[in-house]
Amino acid sequence: MRGDAVRGHLDALLLAVLESGPLHGYAIITAVQERSGGALELRTGTVYPALNRLERIGLLSGSWESAGGRRRRRYALTDAGRRTLAGERTAWRAFTSAIGAVLEPGPT
Repeated sequence: MRGDAVRGHLDALLLAVLESGPLHGYAIITAVQERSGGALELRTGTVYPALNRLERIGLLSGSWESAGGRRRRRYALTDAGRRTLAGERTAWRAFTSAIGAVLEPGPT
């Protein structure tokens, strides 16, 4: 799938995979890929700046953990992140409904 297809939806994708619990960056990328059946492959150069931005604006909280002698940042949804995700889902449903009505019109 084209990279530009994700543009505008990246925040919602990241928030959605964190809904079930905290994850580190690479696990977030893997979760998006697995949940999309391999159709979405996010690049680290796109994901990490987005995670940092979402943390900075209060939609995610982050903490450092050590694993195998390496430090990695673990991200979790905040209450504001959950509210934002709910709004993103509502907007997504409205968007796909409108596009579907144009691409697959019913009988007239």
